[in-house]
Amino acid sequence: MKRYGMAIGLKKDKIEEYKKLHAEVWPSIIKLIKKANISNYSIYLGRLEYDKYYLFGYFEYVGDDFEADMTAMSIEPEMKRWWQLCEPCQLPLETRVEGEWWLFMEEFFHAD
Repeated sequence: MKRYGMAIGLKKDKIEEYKKLHAEVWPSIIKLIKKANISNYSIYLGRLEYDKYYLFGYFEYVGDDFEADMTAMSIEPEMKRWWQLCEPCQLPLETRVEGEWWLFMEEFFHAD
C-alpha cells in the first residue's frame, strides 16, 4: 500500500457545486475508483490565503501498477463524464508537474 496526497485550487464561486457533486457522487464512480485499487479516499477543503480555496486529496493505492490503473480509470467514459463536471470547478496549481492536473505531493512523514 502506498499513500498519496495531492492538491489543487478550487474556484470560490464553485465551492457549493463541488460539494454537491461529491455529496451525490455516482455509484459508478465509486466502483471505478475501487477497481483502480484506490481505497480510503478523502478530499478536504481549506482556505490557505484570503479568498483562495484549495482541495487536498488523500488516498491509499493497494495495487501493483499505479500508472496502468490510473490510465485504465482515465479512459472510462463514465469517469470522463465525471471529470467534465468537476474540472471546471478546479484551478490547477502553477507548481504542478507538466501533464498533472492535481499537484501530487511527497510524503515524508507518517506515524500509525
